[in-house]
Amino acid sequence: MTHLGHDAFEILDPADAPAPAYGAGALADLLPAVAAGLGVPGYTAHLPLEPADRVCVFLVDGMGWELIKRHPEYAPFLNSLVAGGRAITAGFPSTTATSLASVGTGLAPGEHGLAGYTLAVPGAGYLMNQLRWHPQVDPRGWQPHPTVFQRAHEAGVATCQVSSPLFSQTPLTQVALSGGTFLGRTTGEERMDQAARWLAEHDRALCYTYVSELDGAGHRFGVDSDDWRMMLNTVDRLAKRLAEQLPPRSALYVTADHGMIDIAPEDRIDFDEDWELSAGVSLLGGEGRARHVYAVPGAATDVFTVWSEVLGDRMWVATRDQAIAAGWFGPVVEERVYHRIGDVVAAARDDIAVIASRREPGESSMVGLHGSMTPVEQLVPLLEVRS
Repeated sequence: MTHLGHDAFEILDPADAPAPAYGAGALADLLPAVAAGLGVPGYTAHLPLEPADRVCVFLVDGMGWELIKRHPEYAPFLNSLVAGGRAITAGFPSTTATSLASVGTGLAPGEHGLAGYTLAVPGAGYLMNQLRWHPQVDPRGWQPHPTVFQRAHEAGVATCQVSSPLFSQTPLTQVALSGGTFLGRTTGEERMDQAARWLAEHDRALCYTYVSELDGAGHRFGVDSDDWRMMLNTVDRLAKRLAEQLPPRSALYVTADHGMIDIAPEDRIDFDEDWELSAGVSLLGGEGRARHVYAVPGAATDVFTVWSEVLGDRMWVATRDQAIAAGWFGPVVEERVYHRIGDVVAAARDDIAVIASRREPGESSMVGLHGSMTPVEQLVPLLEVRS
């Protein structure tokens, strides 16, 4: 594939990318604010949340702020909360593993280290999918910080996670969401009812619950599909079901890990068929709209130059140090995390994606994608119900 006219456009400045609002209104700030309100030592509220004795966080995978507002007829309950709620930002990349780690630890990606969908394991020569893990990587070594749930439990708060039984023993749950009691419930209705019961049974409680089906519908059918809209309606009914069961002195926060955008086939650039983009690259990490690009030794500068020339008018293309300096991964990037980040990091501004049809056939076939810092991907709801 030949790319023409590389000098005919202005390359985007990575410093101009809308980096997440870490410490001032990001997903990582939610549980620390809740914990501070519950009296858990060591936490500061960077979000202005009124304290409550019983708190439930309901996280809906893939339910962006803009997507809720587009569909008031399918999400009437959630839209009734929008006026009193606000948008906060996911971290970068706006992807599930990164966001769930930020929620559970209260830390930005540069600290917890799950800084992408797939990341290189430094010195190992292979990628690790942060959702599926790798048997040779110790979870606690990869993410050593305690979770907010662990610290709340130690402080005497009755703490639980209500989710699919399939997630009870996963490495991601272990490093991001563990602490207190895990209650496996299969259906969304069972999770809502169990979360409400947990709050009612304890005077000082923190409960987290989660559904993933909206994200699955978006990936398979796209967010501009009847399947996705009907699943949004199901989520809306689940949120209402939980809200109507809240015991006294409770607060419910409905949020998400990222939004989503549909990318047309003609707007997908196939890395596996593109000799320019693939030259000098040893590993291609991340996902279609948020790529970590790992260069062969000595080729990082050349890879950055080519990716900037080919994609720099449509993606924010940065070196590792430029992305860190621009605050994409938070105010701090710990030493153990530094080399997990690509030599080059590319985040889509326009409606495009860099897929890899041979390396990532499943991901490359998805209709709805996410990962970058555009509002439809990055902004997630913080909706509140009190009793």
